[in-house]
Amino acid sequence: MKKINLKSILKKTFKNKEPKKSKTKKKVVKKRKKSTEIKKKQLAIKKVKKVVLKKENKTKVQNENSNQNLRISKSSIEQKPEIKKIKKQSTEKKLFKIKDYVVYPKHGVGQITEFKKISIGGIDVETYILSFEKDKASGMIPVNKQSHLRPLATINQVNKCMSILKSKPKIKRSMWSRRAQEYEAKISSGKIYELAEVVRDLNKGDDIMVDQSYSERQLFEKAYERLLTEFQIILGIGLENTQKKLDKALKRNIEKQMPKPEEKAQLQSEDVANQETPE
Repeated sequence: MKKINLKSILKKTFKNKEPKKSKTKKKVVKKRKKSTEIKKKQLAIKKVKKVVLKKENKTKVQNENSNQNLRISKSSIEQKPEIKKIKKQSTEKKLFKIKDYVVYPKHGVGQITEFKKISIGGIDVETYILSFEKDKASGMIPVNKQSHLRPLATINQVNKCMSILKSKPKIKRSMWSRRAQEYEAKISSGKIYELAEVVRDLNKGDDIMVDQSYSERQLFEKAYERLLTEFQIILGIGLENTQKKLDKALKRNIEKQMPKPEEKAQLQSEDVANQETPE
């Protein structure tokens, strides 16, 4: 009979059991990993669904609001708009008095002769009535639009204008048509300094007939006359004395410069040819 070793039997038994245990452990770990991955995926899907639902809800709300705005109820259609009748226009405080001299940008210096209430479309409007002596015309301006009017310049402003007239002219090297538009805008602005600049730039001294078109002379005379009338009223001197002062500043002699009426008619035909020549 062979001898039975307990040790060998025990070893065999334990060897067979150990690998079975390790297999079961591995299976458990794998199952756990799979379950965590599935849970993560499920959470991600839920988040995506929530975001999609929020967007859908927003779009629904916006569509509902737009539909509500588009829907016009019968009551709103039936309601007629109320028209309020205004009998008087809201007026401002009068800045100017009767017999005050005022500068209206497009027409020059004018005098306020009276105040008048005028009904326009059933509305009472208070207006200034101006008279322009040179143009032999009259105009009406509402008191609400009195910001467009300008009071006469002060003596300090007149002195500054004289210094502008004595300074060197600033002529741009561009087409005459463009420059003419700029000069016209400056004249119609009604600003005294801009008027003085136009007179200075278009002044040709004693050689007024040289290199000057008819339109150029017209603009010069327009600006010159407006300055002259304003200076005359401010300084309280006669027309001849104010003219002499202006001519001294501009270094020009009127008797030599002013063309005769026969020459004016001839120079009108030259205007078309000289308008677009750059200087």
